[in-house]
Amino acid sequence: MMEDEDDMKLGVVFPQTEIGTDPAVIRDYAQASESAGYDHLLVFDHVLGGKLERFDKLGRTPPYTDQSPFHEVFVLFGYLAACTRRLELVTGIVILPQRQTALVAKQAAAVDVLTGGRLRLGVGIGWNHVEYEALNEDFHTRGRRVSEQIAVMRKLWTEPVVNFKGSYHHLDRAGINPLPVQRPIPVWMGGMAEPVLKRVAEISDGWFPQFQPGDEASHTLDRVRAYIYKGGGSPALGRGDRGALHLWHWRPDRVGEAGPGVARSRRHPPVGEHDGCRSHSTRPHRRDLENEAGARRRLGTQPRTRCSSWTRATSTPP
Repeated sequence: MMEDEDDMKLGVVFPQTEIGTDPAVIRDYAQASESAGYDHLLVFDHVLGGKLERFDKLGRTPPYTDQSPFHEVFVLFGYLAACTRRLELVTGIVILPQRQTALVAKQAAAVDVLTGGRLRLGVGIGWNHVEYEALNEDFHTRGRRVSEQIAVMRKLWTEPVVNFKGSYHHLDRAGINPLPVQRPIPVWMGGMAEPVLKRVAEISDGWFPQFQPGDEASHTLDRVRAYIYKGGGSPALGRGDRGALHLWHWRPDRVGEAGPGVARSRRHPPVGEHDGCRSHSTRPHRRDLENEAGARRRLGTQPRTRCSSWTRATSTPP
């Protein structure tokens, strides 16, 4: 039976810089989120921070520095795999071009196996040149490399032995074992630059945009739809269907409110009539208030919420 087309999913953002290093607190936060009925837990990624003076040419104050603590996402997910049973684990996002592609594919596959298929891999190209420098990767080619990285990972997740020769990767009869439960693991992308919008339309399974509902959001969504149609729909999705669009809403400061995002889903029917962008302000049902309250007392904070509903794209090209 087909799932409800108006299904909405709620998730929480893991408080990377606030939660601290107590494993019990981290476990309690994840388990409280799951017990409260949330569907997913999203985690930000940074490997290294830099001193503030390293970002003089950034043009703005960096959101994170060497003073910002970050748990490594794949190690964290390995831990949370044993602490949770249903919660989807989401990276939002892993800075893919500063990492080795085959290693990310292996780590993601291991998490997917340990969680029984509960990983969603969000990727992006990042802004922190300090990390790229320290990890010995080229900051200036990150946009060009990321598309090939995703292609390599998908082959590694779906084929026992891979042959691949591209501009940045060469695999000669090599593969990872075990393969993930999801073949391939869903790959979402983050970012707002025009090249990112094109990549979202061409190769990604989902999108983490950075805007609030309004004219800007509508115009950006129209550009993404235009890129999808320009790619012919089915070939652009890389999944053999025209796919639907999911709308994401998020506000980090208030539970249940936020701005939109888009993702294609293999679970929903092909592109059809436009249903419009639905905005939601809601508190999810909490089935275990005592457990959640205990975790919140330890953290001194409320879980930050993401929620998503979906709408179909217009059937007529813009």
